[in-house]
Amino acid sequence: QVQLVESGGGLVQAGGSLRLSCAASGRTFTTYTLGWFRQAPGKEREFVAGIIWSGGYTYYADSVKNRFTISRDVAKNTVYLQMNDLKPEDTAVYYCAADLSYGTAGTFANEFDYWGQGTQVTVSS
Repeated sequence: QVQLVESGGGLVQAGGSLRLSCAASGRTFTTYTLGWFRQAPGKEREFVAGIIWSGGYTYYADSVKNRFTISRDVAKNTVYLQMNDLKPEDTAVYYCAADLSYGTAGTFANEFDYWGQGTQVTVSS
Protein backbone atom coordinates (compact mmCIF):
# COMPACT_ATOMS: atom_id res chain seq x y z
CA GLN A 1 0.00 0.00 0.00
CA VAL A 2 1.29 3.41 -1.01
CA GLN A 3 -0.36 6.74 -0.30
CA LEU A 4 0.72 9.79 -2.28
CA VAL A 5 -0.16 13.38 -1.37
CA GLU A 6 0.69 16.28 -3.67
CA SER A 7 1.12 19.86 -2.54
CA GLY A 8 2.59 23.13 -3.76
CA GLY A 9 0.21 24.06 -6.53
CA GLY A 10 -1.18 27.53 -6.93
CA LEU A 11 -1.61 30.54 -9.17
CA VAL A 12 1.45 32.14 -10.76
CA GLN A 13 2.15 34.51 -13.60
CA ALA A 14 3.77 33.37 -16.80
CA GLY A 15 7.52 33.13 -16.33
CA GLY A 16 7.20 32.31 -12.65
CA SER A 17 8.13 29.20 -10.73
CA LEU A 18 6.54 26.62 -8.47
CA ARG A 19 7.81 23.56 -6.67
CA LEU A 20 5.43 20.66 -6.28
CA SER A 21 5.91 18.03 -3.61
CA CYS A 22 4.64 14.48 -3.42
CA ALA A 23 4.91 12.85 -0.02
CA ALA A 24 4.67 9.08 0.14
CA SER A 25 3.63 6.96 3.09
CA GLY A 26 2.83 3.34 3.77
CA ARG A 27 5.90 1.96 2.02
CA THR A 28 9.41 3.12 1.33
CA PHE A 29 10.55 3.50 -2.25
CA THR A 30 13.25 1.15 -3.45
CA THR A 31 12.50 -0.10 -6.94
CA TYR A 32 9.61 2.29 -7.55
CA THR A 33 9.40 4.72 -10.42
CA LEU A 34 7.75 8.00 -9.47
CA GLY A 35 6.12 10.03 -12.19
CA TRP A 36 4.46 13.39 -12.55
CA PHE A 37 1.49 13.65 -14.88
CA ARG A 38 -0.85 16.50 -15.67
CA GLN A 39 -4.36 16.81 -17.00
CA ALA A 40 -6.07 19.90 -18.32
CA PRO A 41 -9.86 20.12 -18.75
CA GLY A 42 -11.00 18.21 -21.80
CA LYS A 43 -7.58 16.66 -22.39
CA GLU A 44 -6.02 13.30 -21.66
CA ARG A 45 -3.60 12.82 -18.81
CA GLU A 46 -0.05 13.30 -20.07
CA PHE A 47 3.37 12.38 -18.78
CA VAL A 48 5.57 15.20 -17.48
CA ALA A 49 8.60 13.75 -15.67
CA GLY A 50 9.78 10.58 -13.98
CA ILE A 51 12.43 9.38 -11.57
CA ILE A 52 13.58 5.87 -10.70
CA TRP A 53 13.82 5.90 -6.92
CA SER A 54 16.86 3.70 -6.65
CA GLY A 55 19.70 5.71 -8.16
CA GLY A 56 17.69 8.77 -9.07
CA TYR A 57 17.65 8.39 -12.86
CA THR A 58 15.38 11.08 -14.31
CA TYR A 59 13.58 11.52 -17.60
CA TYR A 60 11.22 14.12 -19.05
CA ALA A 61 8.67 14.90 -21.67
CA ASP A 62 10.25 16.94 -24.45
CA SER A 63 7.89 19.82 -23.75
CA VAL A 64 9.22 20.42 -20.23
CA LYS A 65 12.76 19.03 -19.99
CA ASN A 66 14.34 22.46 -20.47
CA ARG A 67 12.22 24.01 -17.70
CA PHE A 68 11.23 21.35 -15.14
CA THR A 69 13.39 19.29 -12.79
CA ILE A 70 12.29 16.21 -10.90
CA SER A 71 14.18 15.19 -7.76
CA ARG A 72 13.80 13.13 -4.63
CA ASP A 73 14.52 13.31 -0.90
CA VAL A 74 15.14 9.73 0.14
CA ALA A 75 14.98 10.43 3.88
CA LYS A 76 11.56 12.06 3.53
CA ASN A 77 10.15 9.70 0.90
CA THR A 78 9.27 12.76 -1.12
CA VAL A 79 9.56 13.58 -4.79
CA TYR A 80 9.61 17.14 -6.10
CA LEU A 81 8.89 18.85 -9.37
CA GLN A 82 10.62 22.20 -9.74
CA MET A 83 8.85 24.13 -12.47
CA ASN A 84 10.52 27.21 -13.92
CA ASP A 85 9.53 29.57 -16.72
CA LEU A 86 5.93 28.50 -16.43
CA LYS A 87 3.62 29.07 -19.37
CA PRO A 88 -0.18 29.25 -19.57
CA GLU A 89 -0.19 25.92 -21.38
CA ASP A 90 1.26 24.34 -18.22
CA THR A 91 -2.07 24.97 -16.48
CA ALA A 92 -3.45 21.63 -15.32
CA VAL A 93 -4.04 19.40 -12.35
CA TYR A 94 -0.71 17.75 -11.57
CA TYR A 95 -0.61 14.21 -10.22
CA CYS A 96 2.18 12.11 -8.85
CA ALA A 97 2.10 8.39 -9.40
CA ALA A 98 4.10 5.31 -8.47
CA ASP A 99 5.02 2.42 -10.74
CA LEU A 100 6.22 -0.71 -8.97
CA SER A 101 7.73 -2.25 -12.11
CA TYR A 102 11.46 -2.66 -11.59
CA GLY A 103 13.71 -0.72 -13.92
CA THR A 104 10.89 0.72 -16.00
CA ALA A 105 11.12 4.35 -17.10
CA GLY A 106 7.44 4.55 -17.86
CA THR A 107 5.66 7.37 -19.67
CA PHE A 108 2.14 5.96 -19.93
CA ALA A 109 -0.41 6.56 -17.20
CA ASN A 110 -1.75 3.02 -17.30
CA GLU A 111 1.69 1.71 -16.28
CA PHE A 112 1.45 3.37 -12.86
CA ASP A 113 -0.20 1.66 -9.92
CA TYR A 114 -0.76 4.38 -7.30
CA TRP A 115 -1.92 7.96 -7.68
CA GLY A 116 -2.19 11.05 -5.55
CA GLN A 117 -5.22 13.30 -5.44
CA GLY A 118 -3.73 16.02 -7.62
CA THR A 119 -2.80 19.65 -7.11
CA GLN A 120 -3.95 22.53 -9.29
CA VAL A 121 -1.40 24.65 -11.14
CA THR A 122 -2.72 27.75 -12.86
CA VAL A 123 -0.46 30.01 -14.92
CA SER A 124 -1.90 33.37 -15.87
CA SER A 125 -0.99 35.45 -18.90
